[in-house]
Amino acid sequence: MFKPKYTLTNSIVNDLTTISECKSIIDHAKILPSAEIKLRRIALTRMSQSSTAIEGNQLNINQVEAIIAGKSIDASDRDIYEVKNYLTALKYIDKIAKTNRKTTVKTVLQIHKYVTQNTLSKESSGSFRKGPVYVVRHFMGLNKKVIYTAPSANLVIKLVSQLIEWLTSKETLNTNPVIIAGIVHQEIAAIHPFSDGNGRVARAISTLVLYKTGFDFRKLFALEDYYNLNRENYYNAINNGEKYNKDKDLTNWLSYFVAGFKEEILSVKYKVQQISLKNINKNLPQMFLDDDQQKIIDFIDQIGKITTKDVYDILSIPQRTAQLKLLKLKKLNIIKQTGKGPSSAYIF
Repeated sequence: MFKPKYTLTNSIVNDLTTISECKSIIDHAKILPSAEIKLRRIALTRMSQSSTAIEGNQLNINQVEAIIAGKSIDASDRDIYEVKNYLTALKYIDKIAKTNRKTTVKTVLQIHKYVTQNTLSKESSGSFRKGPVYVVRHFMGLNKKVIYTAPSANLVIKLVSQLIEWLTSKETLNTNPVIIAGIVHQEIAAIHPFSDGNGRVARAISTLVLYKTGFDFRKLFALEDYYNLNRENYYNAINNGEKYNKDKDLTNWLSYFVAGFKEEILSVKYKVQQISLKNINKNLPQMFLDDDQQKIIDFIDQIGKITTKDVYDILSIPQRTAQLKLLKLKKLNIIKQTGKGPSSAYIF
């Protein structure tokens, strides 16, 4: 089985303590559902823009926002596909994190398939590489140098299987989820199991680990931003040496990963505290919305209002059920009705 080697230094332990303290505050904060939906969409936008930008995607944050809103933008097909693909992968992660389904090798392949749809051939998308792969850096725009040689293709399935076996073993039950996420991220990048999209898959699976272990922080964080702010630091931290080494010490990488996570979560905590202090009466109970209610709130946030027919369309449910869902949100004082009869709608 895969056996990661690392040391929990004082700085790592201190950062993990800060993260846990922030988690408690974020998890129990009283936030208006509309505000939480907005923060969640901002995080989704940042995750998608940064994770693809690290690997050369040229779309800016406004263009990614437009794609999420279903608008057309003027950009290359590949750049658009990469962002749409990453969004699809994140939706898949969100979906399976809510189940008790175990993470398997097939999960890794499915994430890669989503990430590379229409950008890789059908034979390569969702399949492990068949040949060698190298990480190459360009110097002075002309010369290029191989800085890392990934393990042989015939070892890929074995190495990924061993990683997943460790991930789902009893050994990880007593390990901090942030540490687990960091280890999985680094090991996928080191194995480089695919011909393309390895970085995006590594970051997506790292997010899946956090979501499945209850460290989703209400899905308001975007760790990819931290990597993208200084890509050189990211590349240096995740450096695997000249070739794959299963005995590599991960302490330096985990120190970087945990410190970055702490910075992002501190930022989330600050935003949550600002919103809860400004908008929420301390006497109000905390409200948790189910998936259908979140979709309704998200629709109103984007369009400005929603009708019974809109709910019928986006949720694919009977019209009577759609009306009942709106009435429940109205009873919670989250939305209110405007107009009467066929022209009636609901707004915040």
